[in-house]
Amino acid sequence: MNGVKENVLDILEQRGFVEQITDREQARKLLESPVVCYVGFDPTAGSLHVGSLLPIMALVHMQRAGHKPIVVIGGGTALVGDPSGKTEARPLMTKEQVDKNAEAIKTQLSRFIDFSNDKALALNNADWLLELKYIDFLREIGRHFSVNRMLAAESYRIRLKTGLSFLEFNYMLLQAYDFWYLFKHYNCRLQMGGNDQWGNILAGADLIRRLEGEVVHGITFPLLVTSSGIKMGKTHKGAVWLDPELTSPYEYYQYWINQDDRDIERFLRIFTLLPMEEISKLAQLKGEEIRYAKEVLAYEATKICHGKEEADKARATSRALFGWDKGEKQVSENVPTYEIEKERLQQGIEAYILFQESGLCKTRSEARRLISQGGAYVNGKRLSSFDEKLTLAHLNDEEMLLRAGKKRYIKIKVKQR
Repeated sequence: MNGVKENVLDILEQRGFVEQITDREQARKLLESPVVCYVGFDPTAGSLHVGSLLPIMALVHMQRAGHKPIVVIGGGTALVGDPSGKTEARPLMTKEQVDKNAEAIKTQLSRFIDFSNDKALALNNADWLLELKYIDFLREIGRHFSVNRMLAAESYRIRLKTGLSFLEFNYMLLQAYDFWYLFKHYNCRLQMGGNDQWGNILAGADLIRRLEGEVVHGITFPLLVTSSGIKMGKTHKGAVWLDPELTSPYEYYQYWINQDDRDIERFLRIFTLLPMEEISKLAQLKGEEIRYAKEVLAYEATKICHGKEEADKARATSRALFGWDKGEKQVSENVPTYEIEKERLQQGIEAYILFQESGLCKTRSEARRLISQGGAYVNGKRLSSFDEKLTLAHLNDEEMLLRAGKKRYIKIKVKQR
């Protein structure tokens, strides 16, 4: 099939990536030959998080099937702010912040996508958007946009209730221009993104049709939430980052192994590269055996993001910690660490305060509840009182292991002067 091993649309649909598509039959025919496709990421932080993984994995499948991905870092659009899926405007960022974040994200994406030998491109849309002359842009691009149609788009319609700035109103034009620019300079014929980007993708396809008389396509991904209704990538401690400095490989592994049983098959399809036959077998596991499927999900997801060595370490640490209650003293350096002043432990610190300060619980009231309900442990021993004092006597080889529930651990160490 002209350099394409298998039609990637079949793979994406089978694995649950496709929510909407401009024209399925035409798009499938397009993907029978190598195609240039793109996904945009706005650099609003110095790292992407688990919520960005679905489009990243879609690009991984595109590249594996013989297509050429373009990653567009939105250094220009981030200066405007995307209203899609937001109830209020993002805080405006400086160009210096955006540029710094953009470089960090490019580096991060290279763990997933092979940019060597022109197999994929990482571009920053600031390179072409910041050069635009406003009047020329309005005359050449803006005249093709109907304000009525723009206001009917879901992203704008929601924001009209809370207030939509003129700055954000321009976002759709700029993203459409990105698609046209990539079509013109790189022959890009497919844009992909979250389902909240559907209106922006259609606007780009329409602009290309008007300016070039060509048909291009768009695919959107479902906006993922867990079976318990939580947005992907969120935990009690906040976002789960792809940067190991912000979320350690062990914490990343634990995020996946702690997923709801109902989500495991779906997440194996989306967030790993395991063959579908193997995923189907794992999906048959029930009861206690589903723990193995969760371990496979955690290991494979961590390996893709952080490499095999870190995945091996995270798995070994997780297995060791689950043996703690059986009297095994196997604390690994990969467990997250919280340091505390020696003087505070000499005086003693109430357990519920330390559980909150270390990040195992969001609030002190949550920590009190956890301990009162018998879900808190120190060195494998259940705490009986929320105000029990934890002291130097609880240290074991200069360390103390706290556990919340069955699966969340943190290691307490004394700060070194």
